[in-house]
Amino acid sequence: MLNFEDAPAPKKTVAPSSFGAPVSMHASGVETPEHSVAATAAKVAAADSFSRVRAEDKRIINGTADVNQLVPFKYKWAWDKYLAGCANHWMPQEINMSRDIAQWKDPTALSEDERRIVMRNLGFFTTADSLAANNIVLGTYRHITAPECRQYMLRQAFEEAIHTHAYQYIVESLALDEGEVFNAYHEITSIREKDEFLMPFIDVLSNPEFKTGTFENDQALLKSLIVFACIMEGLFFYVGFVQILALGRQNKMTGAAEQYQYILRDESMHCNFGIDLINTIKQENPQLWTPAFREEIRDLIQRGVELEYRYAEDTMPRGVLGLNSAMFKEYLRFIANRRCQQIGLDELYENADNPFPWMSEMVDLKKEKNFFETRVTEYQTGGALSWE
Repeated sequence: MLNFEDAPAPKKTVAPSSFGAPVSMHASGVETPEHSVAATAAKVAAADSFSRVRAEDKRIINGTADVNQLVPFKYKWAWDKYLAGCANHWMPQEINMSRDIAQWKDPTALSEDERRIVMRNLGFFTTADSLAANNIVLGTYRHITAPECRQYMLRQAFEEAIHTHAYQYIVESLALDEGEVFNAYHEITSIREKDEFLMPFIDVLSNPEFKTGTFENDQALLKSLIVFACIMEGLFFYVGFVQILALGRQNKMTGAAEQYQYILRDESMHCNFGIDLINTIKQENPQLWTPAFREEIRDLIQRGVELEYRYAEDTMPRGVLGLNSAMFKEYLRFIANRRCQQIGLDELYENADNPFPWMSEMVDLKKEKNFFETRVTEYQTGGALSWE
């Protein structure tokens, strides 16, 4: 008979757990993690080393708060703009292009100068919004440490995609030469010069080795934000907006004009968001706003005005639609002064006036105004969709 008191104790074996930690196999057959008490104590200590995010700890750049925690809000203005962007959602296919197609096919419906305006504008815009999206996704987003602002920028990037989609939809609807339109930023000097002006500012932020945290790099980020908010979205788009919307006001290319009107509304919000971002960075980092830096920004804005005016002359060599290039020179100076004021710079051009006051009405467009009257695609809510 076996004497259990003399029997050797069951051998302890160690088996791997599903989480990679060693597990003890006791005589009872129950697995328990080794050092469970010590592991628990370590987890408690680690948890105690973190503190909950406080709104006052957030910063636009070089923040140390957890970027994954959206709330508590510090920059409520960014969240409000995100909600407004979502409320203004639209898609190009909602716009009826049948009249545009008929007019484009009719050789008497549009003059050669009007057709030149359409082609030049599509040539610029088809790639401009892609550049803007790349600047956000590949550059700026990485360096912004306020999650409220990142949330808006995600919406902004999607809106840039919608805009590129809109231009493609116009090109496709009118059966234009896609190669000619989409390569215009290589082949048309006035378009290429604007893009070449922007590219260095994209390259700086999209460089994987670029990091904020130094005076020089923080200024480089601020400069890039100003170039894209105040010059690209706040200046380079406006000649094209005026021209296409002027066509629409004369009952020409109304489908394209409606899409440009929605794009103008979106871009106005992008510009305003960028200006709020710039001014908040200035407030949190006043050392960046040096006299030399301010002078450099003024020079960049002046250069932007020159490039956009050159584009206006190229797209409109003769007066058309009640517009001429001299009016655009005045308009661009008026806008440049406004952008300077918005970021705390003195005006560049004395007594510049706005020759197109009707543009303010376009910016204030409410989507519901004509959305349900003009679209041709059948609208279905999610619950009514057929998945067969």
